[in-house]
Amino acid sequence: MVSIEGVKFQYDAAGPVLSFPDFSCAQGGRMLLLGNSGAGKTTLLHLLCGLLTPTTGALTVGSKSLHASTDRELDRWRGSEVGVVFQQAHFVQSLTVRENMALPHQLTTGRIPEELEAKMDDMLDRLGIGHRAWAKPHELSVGEQQRASIARALLHKPQVVFADEPTSALDDASAAAVMNILDREAADATLVVVTHDQRLKDRYDSCVTLKPQQP
Repeated sequence: MVSIEGVKFQYDAAGPVLSFPDFSCAQGGRMLLLGNSGAGKTTLLHLLCGLLTPTTGALTVGSKSLHASTDRELDRWRGSEVGVVFQQAHFVQSLTVRENMALPHQLTTGRIPEELEAKMDDMLDRLGIGHRAWAKPHELSVGEQQRASIARALLHKPQVVFADEPTSALDDASAAAVMNILDREAADATLVVVTHDQRLKDRYDSCVTLKPQQP
């Protein structure tokens, strides 16, 4: 589940206080957080991922109360329960798609388990980019990069998936295809999509509109 209540955040003592609406999404549910530039979408996403700590309020994502957790606990939690599809893929350009997928596990354990090798191949095939597994990121189209980013985020079968502007650079057909992939591959997870893309506003019944923050 994802739940926030009374959440406010301030980057520094002299800066504005950002306020966010209360909302909740049940385990396995789908939710859209819709807002234009200046609505605090990126800040909210970082709060939901535990990368920022709210100034006030309560934030619960999956099994974790983010406002009451240590940095070490949050690091372990992100590595096991959370998947994030970023707007920019942040691939290591010198590595192949497959090597980029394996990198988080290599950094954590120093090796790639045999069962993970098969999972990577299976996921890339399901997303229609199995033939691009050994390509470098710059050799992929925008749509292929987005699919590779989804594969990397969902490889460890997270309980909660956050997607940051997953369709912003895509045409209508590609945007629909990416959202269908997200829904399918994250079928057992809670999925929260953070976007300004008005094409998505009617996709899910649960939609929270973020209003521009006051300076």
